[in-house]
Amino acid sequence: MNLWPIIIGMGLVTFGIRLVPIVLLGRIEIPLVMQRALRFVPPAVLTAIIVPEMLYRNSQIDVSLNNVRLLAGLIAMVVAWRTKNALITIGVGMIALWVLQYLMGPG
Repeated sequence: MNLWPIIIGMGLVTFGIRLVPIVLLGRIEIPLVMQRALRFVPPAVLTAIIVPEMLYRNSQIDVSLNNVRLLAGLIAMVVAWRTKNALITIGVGMIALWVLQYLMGPG
């Protein structure tokens, strides 16, 4: 029974941390330069997460044709460029990864 107050408390803290900036920024006019800069945050964060997963294997950079994650990522990049659709890109990228892992091994 002591676990529920902790879970509820953690949920309230998480909600509060996300609510406070929304409430405060709703009252403040953000300069145009800052608005433009903030548009680049999601792509930068996604790139920081995805690129190391594609390039590193066994704690080393691997840009060979044996790197199934890199190959699947390149396929996904082409799909993203051509379709401009995130859902299709994710789907094709995952299918490409699974097919390449099946054909070449987990790599």
